[in-house]
Amino acid sequence: MPQQQPPLILVDGSSYLYRAFHAMPPLTSPSGDPTGAVYGVINMIKKLLQEYKPKQMAVVFDAKGKTFRDDMYEEYKANRPSMPDDLRPQVEPIHQIIAAMGLPVVVISGVEADDVIGSLAQEAANQGVQTLISTGDKDMAQLVNDKVTLLNTMTDTSMDIDGVKAKFGVTPEQIIDYLALMGDKSDNVPGVESVGPKTAVKWLEQHGTVEEVIANADQVKGKVGEKLRAGIEMLKLSKQLVTIKLDVGTEEGLDRDVSKLHLQSPDNAALKDLYTRMGFSTWLKQVTNLEAAAGKSVAASDAGGGAVAKGSAAVIDAVSLATPVEIAKNYETIFTIEQLQIWVKKLEGAELVSFDLETTSVDYTVAQIVGFSFSIKEGEAAYLPVAHDYPGAPEQIELEVALEKLRPVLENTKIPKVGHHMKYDMNVLANYGVTLANVEFDSMMESYVFNSTATRHDMDSVAAKYLGYETIHYEDVAGKGAKQIGFNQVAIEDASPYAAEDADISLRIHNHLFPQLQEQPKPLSVLKDMEMRLVPILSRIECTGVLIDSNMLGVQSRELAEKMLEIEKKAHESAGQPFNLASPKQLQEILFEQQGLPVIKKTPKGVPSTAEAVLIELAQDYELPALLLEHRSMSKLKSTYTDKLPLQINRKTNRVHTSYHQAVTATGRLSSSDPNLQNIPIRSEEGRRVRQAFIAEPGNKIVAADYSQIELRIMAHISQDDGLLYAFNNGIDIHKATAAEITATELEEVTSEQRRRAKAVNFGLIYGMSAFGLAKQLDVSRGEAQDYINIYFERYPKVKEYMENTRVSAKETGYVETLLGRRLYIDDINSRNGQRRQYAERSAINAPMQGTAADIIKVAMIKIGEYLADQDEIKMIMQVHDELVFEVPEAKVEEFTAKAKELMESAAELSVPLIVDIGVGDNWDEAH
Repeated sequence: MPQQQPPLILVDGSSYLYRAFHAMPPLTSPSGDPTGAVYGVINMIKKLLQEYKPKQMAVVFDAKGKTFRDDMYEEYKANRPSMPDDLRPQVEPIHQIIAAMGLPVVVISGVEADDVIGSLAQEAANQGVQTLISTGDKDMAQLVNDKVTLLNTMTDTSMDIDGVKAKFGVTPEQIIDYLALMGDKSDNVPGVESVGPKTAVKWLEQHGTVEEVIANADQVKGKVGEKLRAGIEMLKLSKQLVTIKLDVGTEEGLDRDVSKLHLQSPDNAALKDLYTRMGFSTWLKQVTNLEAAAGKSVAASDAGGGAVAKGSAAVIDAVSLATPVEIAKNYETIFTIEQLQIWVKKLEGAELVSFDLETTSVDYTVAQIVGFSFSIKEGEAAYLPVAHDYPGAPEQIELEVALEKLRPVLENTKIPKVGHHMKYDMNVLANYGVTLANVEFDSMMESYVFNSTATRHDMDSVAAKYLGYETIHYEDVAGKGAKQIGFNQVAIEDASPYAAEDADISLRIHNHLFPQLQEQPKPLSVLKDMEMRLVPILSRIECTGVLIDSNMLGVQSRELAEKMLEIEKKAHESAGQPFNLASPKQLQEILFEQQGLPVIKKTPKGVPSTAEAVLIELAQDYELPALLLEHRSMSKLKSTYTDKLPLQINRKTNRVHTSYHQAVTATGRLSSSDPNLQNIPIRSEEGRRVRQAFIAEPGNKIVAADYSQIELRIMAHISQDDGLLYAFNNGIDIHKATAAEITATELEEVTSEQRRRAKAVNFGLIYGMSAFGLAKQLDVSRGEAQDYINIYFERYPKVKEYMENTRVSAKETGYVETLLGRRLYIDDINSRNGQRRQYAERSAINAPMQGTAADIIKVAMIKIGEYLADQDEIKMIMQVHDELVFEVPEAKVEEFTAKAKELMESAAELSVPLIVDIGVGDNWDEAH
């Protein structure tokens, strides 16, 4: 039987263009040009190529300028807005990449892409060729027949003749009439006023065509009948406008011979240049890898003496370019002691061991080991299952035996190890009494230090970004949602390639990224001297945990509940009726319709917003918004902390154990989750009460050490502004000093209100705050706020100079750096979108200070962590922004506070002193 001919695929490029533009995030190239639509369109085309592997294909776009429909009806598409500024420069690169991929790009003037597609599909049908039209345009449904099917790539749905009938209620032959009756607001096709889908289907069921509907117009009763009769001429015009031409040909410049629409060999040099300019590193890697693979193929054929047709072995077609990179794999599953001993010997003699655990939970405090995986060479890895316990699971080496055999490797300080997110493995192994030693590298941290904003830093994302490789996902082996099973329930034949791949890919990522980091001394130092040294210290903090007084929180929860009921009652009285305080819809009605409060902001749907920022502004003048804010604040405290923290106490340790994340924020700051201990409010009385529940063991005290005004001190150092340097070096209150400068007041005469305003200016400007933002914060006019800013820069001219130099440098390089060498990429710094560019400029100014502050406290943690490494009495239990919290025996408080202050203040050498404030108390609130 002859092989069925693959279909002709016609892609509605213009439909792809707009859908990708609106669906994709605002990506930009290294030079700041928008690339979201480019990425989206090319990605959809690659998906088509991969799935259908066609031999014939064309991508059709609308041409610039008017079409014959504009001549028919001047108002055609008159309401459609012009192409967005961020989309226009992406059209040409899309055409260029598609052409370089070896795909025909068709653009015909005077007609629309629909007409070109319709004509090509008609010609293909005449030749008996099955055609797949990829589009999101409903008008194309008129083209569907036994030879033509529609495919919506965005929703991954196809539509044949039955599909058209099911979706629209009419046959493909009636779609033109259906569209004509309804009209189309987006294209300004008039149709019949007040006729929607139901009426259109009803009339076509009765009469079959528009012509018959017109012939029977007198029978249609009511207002809609009047509108039909009044709009007959426009209906006829509408049918002409929505009818896709099927005869576009050589006169218009279209060669309708579909046999010529073959995929050609791609222009790899052009693709590499385009992908480099666009910043599409994964696709660039794919082209490079495929070229290398093709080169090896040619060499092998030549070596074998066989004749090689010109280009035959080296041809990399567009289908290959759409396929993720394949990697060689030689994975082994270890079931016997003999196999394990062989691998242990390999590991003991390895230059670098890639290691990973498979467990029952992402929560390290309760996770149980299910298996171990390791690799010492790319493409070779092993999985050692120890606790798969599903019915019929094969016999496995017992966990205790496996740990006994592996311990000499895991605890060996001379065997360097790499993995992805190794802190988790450290924590889990610690629960089994195993200390994972000499974790020299972490592929997650390498990705993060290399470029913190390029991608998420989980293994799946990093592998896709830098290796062009799609990993086996956890859901692929364990299922999704409610049906997801624990890893111990996954069949070993499925678990083994997934687990072994983790070790293999981690090693590959390391081998890819680390050599690049070695070429950048500063980021390399951030990785080796800071982030990797911090991993075991964070692990120890997490495993130590924090002692919580659950009884105190229970009392506070009950009191909060009572206060919330009181506030709710007051809110009902203020509104004059009971209502749900958590319902935005009810709040909109009461605040803005019934009480007539001013609308500050609207949601994307056009209704008045009840967001917190809006309520804060309204609360200055109105009672109800103030009550709502108070209620929300207490509700959040209750649900997030007073109710939840007691439930998170570990039964084994009687402590709460958070997770600190090194590879999340762009600037290097740590974040915390499960629970998040970094967002407990300190300004409210109730927030401080939550901190009172963080206590020490009997005989111990809580010690809190906090950097004072660290970002302003960093600004003084970076800018070298004489005024800032003088204030900090002479112990002058910086906010008073600024107030004195900008108000022309003697230092000792500065009022508390003047100091408050100066503080807002100091911090606002280093965060890039505008005059508008400052005016809002200080509740002054925009002109007055601008005067503050102008005077500030007159008094501190080198601060302004630093800001300008930073903007220029960031635009040139695409990144800024912290004092310790962390590179922070600013993606939109050269964006053509003014709003995004301005935000990027503010980020460029602030990032070195935020990032340097983050680096300094990490250095301080390392210094103190290593100082405390050989003892168990003093515990570092929390890091919260610029603050470190310890649990210290009472007898050692004085000695330790002096040492902690010394170590923290020596974490960096600045032109001004680093000052650390230290407090001691029975709980965190007392110590802070």
